[in-house]
Amino acid sequence: MRTEAGRDPHDRGLQDLVGELSTQSETFRRLWADHNVRTHGAGTKRFHHPVVGELTLAYEELSITAEPGLVLMVYTAEPGSPSAERLRLLASWAVPADLPINIPSPNS
Repeated sequence: MRTEAGRDPHDRGLQDLVGELSTQSETFRRLWADHNVRTHGAGTKRFHHPVVGELTLAYEELSITAEPGLVLMVYTAEPGSPSAERLRLLASWAVPADLPINIPSPNS
């Protein structure tokens, strides 16, 4: 949020939001005052899908140089992991029934 505020310090909506959060939360006031800004260009995130359950995915943020501020997030599962199998299951649901599914298994 602080990074976004730095991109456009005159954004009235963001200023109002920071003001509102500051009046309602001591924790927010303290964190905002710390000016602790970090970007995380890569790492691991956990998601919970309502059908397949827990997914642990590595991610990498790729900046779009032609459009400052725009990024592409790429998520991948470790090959052969439970998350990879769960993603394979989700992908199979997205394919029309009359098309064959050609997703290589981790053993091939």
